[in-house]
Amino acid sequence: QARLLESGGGSVQPGGSLRLSCEASTATYSPACMAWFRDGAGAEREWVAWFSFRTGEIKYSDSVTDRFTIWLDNPKSPLYLQMNSLKPEDTGMYYCAAEAEIPCSARRSEYSLWGQGTQVTVSS
Repeated sequence: QARLLESGGGSVQPGGSLRLSCEASTATYSPACMAWFRDGAGAEREWVAWFSFRTGEIKYSDSVTDRFTIWLDNPKSPLYLQMNSLKPEDTGMYYCAAEAEIPCSARRSEYSLWGQGTQVTVSS
């Protein structure tokens, strides 16, 4: 079975940037949707953004719109999450998730494959 591997987390000051990437361990893995979620301190896992491989549609949560960008260079490249203008409230463990069915969803329960997570810390 394919696994998802995240990388790119780290520590930055408020206003800084980070780029996360998510790559499937199997080149033949072809999900319909991939998404980023995050676990903040004391909060439930929050959806950040999703990308539809079928339509190219992208959607962001209100909390990251205009600051975060999700994309991939080609259908087999890693999925990237560029995070700009980072705020302390963006701190958390970021997870990549994938689902074989469409339409893409912001609901955690709709995703069947998850990565191990990568930590993002925004602090002065």
